[in-house]
Order: sequence, then structure tokens, then C-alpha cells
Amino acid sequence: MQGPKDARVARVERPSPAPEDIRAQLERLIANPEFPNTGHAHAFLRYVVEETLAGRAERIKGYSVAIEVFNRGEGFTQDDPVVRIEAGRLRRALERYYLVAGQNDPVRIDIPKGKYVPLFTWVGPVVADPAEPKLQLPPRHSRWHITRLVPLALMGLFAVAITGYWIIGRPATGPSVRTNAPGPAVPTLVVAPFANLGEGPEANLYALGLTEELLTALPRFKELQVFGRETSESLPPEVDASHIRGKLGANYLLAGGVRVAEGRIRVTTRLLDTATGAILWSQTYDDDLRSRGLFAIQSDVADKVAKSVAQPYGIIAQADATNPPPDDLDAYGCTLRFYAYRAELSVERHAEVRECLESAVARYPSYATAWAMLSIVYLDEGRFEYNPRAGTPAPLERSLKAARRSVELDPGNARALQALMTVLFFNQQLAESMRIGERALATNPNDTELMGEYGVRLAMGGEWKRGAKVLDQALAFNPGGAGYYHGNRALAAYMLGDFETAVVEIRQANLQKFPLFHLVAAIIYAERGMTAEAQDAASTFVAMRPAFLPNLQAELNIRNIRAEDQARLMAGIRKAGLAIPAGTAVLPGG
Repeated sequence: MQGPKDARVARVERPSPAPEDIRAQLERLIANPEFPNTGHAHAFLRYVVEETLAGRAERIKGYSVAIEVFNRGEGFTQDDPVVRIEAGRLRRALERYYLVAGQNDPVRIDIPKGKYVPLFTWVGPVVADPAEPKLQLPPRHSRWHITRLVPLALMGLFAVAITGYWIIGRPATGPSVRTNAPGPAVPTLVVAPFANLGEGPEANLYALGLTEELLTALPRFKELQVFGRETSESLPPEVDASHIRGKLGANYLLAGGVRVAEGRIRVTTRLLDTATGAILWSQTYDDDLRSRGLFAIQSDVADKVAKSVAQPYGIIAQADATNPPPDDLDAYGCTLRFYAYRAELSVERHAEVRECLESAVARYPSYATAWAMLSIVYLDEGRFEYNPRAGTPAPLERSLKAARRSVELDPGNARALQALMTVLFFNQQLAESMRIGERALATNPNDTELMGEYGVRLAMGGEWKRGAKVLDQALAFNPGGAGYYHGNRALAAYMLGDFETAVVEIRQANLQKFPLFHLVAAIIYAERGMTAEAQDAASTFVAMRPAFLPNLQAELNIRNIRAEDQARLMAGIRKAGLAIPAGTAVLPGG
């Protein structure tokens, strides 16, 4: 049994890296050719690391760095931007190093933006002498007697076991928890500078602007790692895919060109698999420069490319799903399974995805996207009655906890905000849910998974017309896996009296393994006089979800459906030949 204190289980934190671990990582960095000594990078990093380890972090200011590292005189002032510029370069060099060469290093050194004092965190297993395995302890405890290490080790192991139990809701059978572990490997993308295929400075300006727009739009998708501007600027437009694979280790290359002639602009884009050089996708965009401005065209093209390439059901996700990594149970593989589940919404896939995501967050406790997806899966356990667990906190409680954890880890993560929006909606916090949804969509306006969910929440909350419009936008850009949103768009059309559209949309949904699909289909088919189809859908629904109609009032209430809309749906259910228990009536405010 779980008492009130069970919800506040303390996290087991690994001790910070010891000075010897940090210095070893510093030397590892400086010795690696992927961390070049551009602009005194080695001296800059060594200075801030050694000052911090010596307990003088408060002295690390722009003035001291300028004098000690860049040999500026004592008359140095903040008008000289050398420290700010070189600090920016150093941050980018560190980011690139850990993306390209340092993925398996045990310690990560970062320089937070706006500061010069470094941060040191574990990102992998401790490197220890195989002949002399030992417990890693904070420096001040290094003289403890061995008899004090044994109970400490036992308590540590017990705490890790307890943490693993509470994170995944049952005894852990997979890999042990690794606090502060990095997120799993996700697909990596390099954007090559778009080529100027025309003549004159105009086309060159457009090419540069479009590259910049893409580098702004694409990184908003958290399931994708995009190399930064500096990497892009260092490449020629005609860079070969094999070069990107060999030098940067990226999985994909986005390239293209811009041609301007006689007041028109043509943009060509293509996505290449760097392992094979194969073109996975290509598209051409044409526009009239005389009727639309440069910035509008750039932004529009960049948004279309981002939606096609990087969204959850986009080209990269499809390529990864077709050719998964050898171990498809890894944490990134779980995200692919999640989207496959969302496309089907079957009880069987739900169980698989829940187990996979629970394993993922146990292995990577700081993986915000996995926590967000797990929140949605937990919510489905309750609202769809998928694979309910006995003896655990209620699905809604687990869902809310996972969503808040995800937002805490990454406040700007679109998937995290989507999860929080959805669970707050079912927690009867409609206004807060809509506020979170608007914030999430502002964070990433190109994410059709998020856009579709926001449209559903608007519609269910009573804004059927507005919700339908948002769903139409999401469906227009979603290349696959959109059955859930077609189904909800069908329901919105029904509620708006557009029964022809309702039939078209419900047929496109085709979620045969999702019980509520059959209920909505029965209502729509009955309204259109399609008696046989309505009866078939109705009987299938009752067989799949027998407890729904006896609890119809509660089911409608938890979905925030307004009283007048509940009455309309109940009438539709009766018209489809389904029996509603006697005494079921719309409650005031229900």
C-alpha cells in the first residue's frame, strides 16, 4: 500500500565529479582534434576550470578572463567584446565536441550562457581502473575508513533500487538507473548553406536568409538534433553527404538552392541519408516576389520544409521507423513506438509502449520527451481503459506527475507542454489547459502532433469551429499517422452540422482497433441514414468497450463536454441504436 508520503520519493543523486575526474576530462578535451584551439579556446577553458576547482569561481569575470587569457592590459573595459565573442565560440565548440566526439565521455563540461563559470556533470559511467574498482565519493570524504564505505554502499544500492521501483511502478528488470545520464541518441541533421543558383546579389541574400530560417525552425523539434549555425556556415553548399557522415557523424543532410529570375523565386530542397547518399525526399517551391515580400516567402518555405522533414510523422521519423537501430528497445526507439501507437491507438501497442517508456525514463531520468510521452500513455490507461494496473496510483495522477516532470526538465519542450495541456484538460482544469496549449503552440508552430492535440482540446471544450480549423491546419501538413485527428475532425464536423465532411473524415480515420472510433462512426453513419454501417460500428463499440455507455455521464463530463453538447451526443447515440441507461440525463454544468 502507498501512503501519502509515497508521492514524494526523493531522487538519488550521484555525487558531483571529483577534481581528478574533471581534470582528466579537461585533458581529454584538449587532446582531441574535434576540440580545436580556435581563439585561445584551450587556454580559456583551462583557466575557468582550474579557477573553479581552486575555489575561486567568484573571481571569474570578463575582466579577469581578458587579462589572464587574452593578455589585455589593466585598462580593459567592457567596450572590448573579445571575452563575450570568444566565450560564445567556446560554448559552441564544447557543444559540437560532445555531439561529435564526446558522446561517451564520462564527464561533461559546460559554460552556461551569460556566465563564465563552468558546470561539471556526469554523462556516462565512471572511468575506473578495472583492477581496482572503487566507490566514487566526494573529495572531502576520501579519508573515510573502509568500514564506513560498506554501509554507505549498501544504502546507495538500496536507494537506487527503491528509486527504480517507484519510477517504473514495479521491480526494475532492465538497466539500472543512471542519474544525470544524457538523453538517448536521436537523429542528427546538418543544414548545408543553400546555394545561389541565379545571378546577382538578390538570390544570394535569399539563400542566406532561407538557411537562417531553417536553422531557427528545425531545432524546435525535440526529437531531432540539429547542428548549429557555425557548423552550417563552415560548409560549402555542395558538401557531399559522405563528408557529413565522416566528419560530423550526422545521420541526415538537408541541402538545396535558390534561383531568382524575372520577379519569381524557386527554392529546391532535398533530404539525404548520409550513410548511403540516397535522396529520401525532395521538393520545389515557387513564389512571386512581386506579390509577396522576401521575409514572408522565406518564413513560409522554411515552415513547410520543417513540417515535412522534422515533425513527429515526417520524413526522418518514417526513415528511422523503416530502418530502426539494431536494438529497437533503446530510448529513442521508444519514441518511434509511441508515434506508431498514436497512429493505431490499440490496447496491444499501448502495453508495449508503456513498458518501453518506463524503461527509458529509468535509464535516462532527464529525458524530457520520454516523460511527456509516458504521461500521455498513462492518461490513455485511464481515459481509454487500456491495460489498467491494480495497486498503483490512479492513471491521471501518474500522468500529471510525469507531465510536470517533463516540463520541469525542459520547459520549452513542445511534447512536454502537449502532455501537460492534455492531462490538465482531463483533470478538469480547462482554462489552464488552454493556456498551456497556446504557449506550446507558440513554442513550436510547426509541430502538427501538438497542433492536432490542441485542436482536439479546443473542440471538446466547446469551441468546435475553432478546433476544427486548427485540426484542418494540422491535417494539411501531417504526412501520416493522423487517424486520431481525422476522427476528432469528424466529430467536430458532426457537431457543426457538416455531416458530409463528418463521413469523409471518419472514413479517413479508420482506427479499427480504437473503441471510440466506432462510437463516433456509429453516430455519424446513423445521422446520414447509413443504417447498416451504423449498426456494425455500434455493435463493435459495445463489444470493445462494454462499460462506456453505463458510465456515459462520467465519460462525457471528464472530457469537459458542455451540457448542450452532451444532449446532442446522447441523441446521436440513441439514433445509432445504442441503449443509454435509464436515468442518464445531462447535469447542469455537465
